[in-house]
Amino acid sequence: MQSNITYKRIWQVAYPIILGSVAQNIINVTDTAYLGRVGQVELGASALGGMFYFVFIMLALGFGTGTQIIIARRFGEGNSHAIGKTFDHALYFMIPLAIISFSILYFLSPLILRPIVASDSIYKGTLEFIDYRVYGIFFAFGQILFRSFYIGITSTKVITWSTLVMAGVNVILDYVLIFGKFGFPEMGIGGAALASTIAEAFALAYLIIYTWGRHYKKKYDLFSFLRFDKSLFGRNFYLAGPIMLQNFLSLGVWFAFFLFVEKLGEQSLAVSNIIRSVYIVLMIPIWGFAAAANSLVSYVIGLRQSDMVFLLIRRIITLSFLGVLGFVLLSYAFPSQIISVYTNDIQLIKAAIPVLHVVNIGALALSIGFVLFNGVIGTGKTIVSFIIEVSVLTIYLTFVYVVINVFNASVVEVWIAELVYGIFLISFSWLYLKKGNWQGNKV
Repeated sequence: MQSNITYKRIWQVAYPIILGSVAQNIINVTDTAYLGRVGQVELGASALGGMFYFVFIMLALGFGTGTQIIIARRFGEGNSHAIGKTFDHALYFMIPLAIISFSILYFLSPLILRPIVASDSIYKGTLEFIDYRVYGIFFAFGQILFRSFYIGITSTKVITWSTLVMAGVNVILDYVLIFGKFGFPEMGIGGAALASTIAEAFALAYLIIYTWGRHYKKKYDLFSFLRFDKSLFGRNFYLAGPIMLQNFLSLGVWFAFFLFVEKLGEQSLAVSNIIRSVYIVLMIPIWGFAAAANSLVSYVIGLRQSDMVFLLIRRIITLSFLGVLGFVLLSYAFPSQIISVYTNDIQLIKAAIPVLHVVNIGALALSIGFVLFNGVIGTGKTIVSFIIEVSVLTIYLTFVYVVINVFNASVVEVWIAELVYGIFLISFSWLYLKKGNWQGNKV
């Protein structure tokens, strides 16, 4: 059993996800860097539009995480047939969810955003972004389901390749559509959104072709669509529902964070969008190791080796912290050079550097907190993880509201909220894993 949780084994599961995150962040960096050359309004509007879009993506990601935990548990048990059945029943839920999410974004965005966005120019830019980005919801949901399958069976290299396809298509189309090159119209912020949507379609097509070509469909009975199993569907939803809601609330709160920052002015919002992009890069190792944590914890429990969970989590935390530390040291050494990737505005660069220093510390805290939290998710106790997330988000949002509305804080002080979030996530997650009753939990 020891060989199943060695540093090498953890790395084998995590590194393709990390490389996939690198490719995904090429999209984020490219969008921000190009739009930073267009203007502060476009930079800020793309931040709000992207956050609003990803609130709905996080619903699908939550359901996908629940599916991933079940697939990993069945994989640990050696039950291949049940893996395909779980995948198919997840699809029964994902398709209606995608239709509902698309409808809300397409029809209700103006009604939702107009009362909460102060700047008219930011509001108009955000709607233009969403008008093109909304069609990507179907492709993104499909990618999430395939991602859950491949992480669940610990075969994660394909995630890297599909994301590289997406990043490559996005980088090329960003340049062509934002600036109007090679005879295409100059679309600005709409071009960035359309480029991302097309790139997501290419990535999903790659995953479908790969799955058929490698015979995973036959091996795991994918897309068999046997008789609807009400019990399996209910169990999947019972496990995934709390994760969906916590993901929705998590990104919803971060969206609210940017709405609070928008009240500080267009420059503060532009600075925060730059920092958001850098922050996501700092999070690259964290996401990879967090995904490995919830999948491997579930896998180990499926092998009836719950006593090895703490050793597994400690080793994942070590790798996660060291991975983030490397990014942080580079960030401290070359702050102006990093921020200048996103903008050539000297004032924005100077304003962003102190915020970057704060975010570096927050990322180190999250390198521990996210692994512990995903360890809780991997046990299958998703209602507990939901309670933890809601508790931490309440503290986080209260902090942001108070420092802005009571103490009139600067954008630097507002971003201390990320450190607050990390500290409480570590505390609550560790406390449950140490004291909670999760051993042998069935999913």
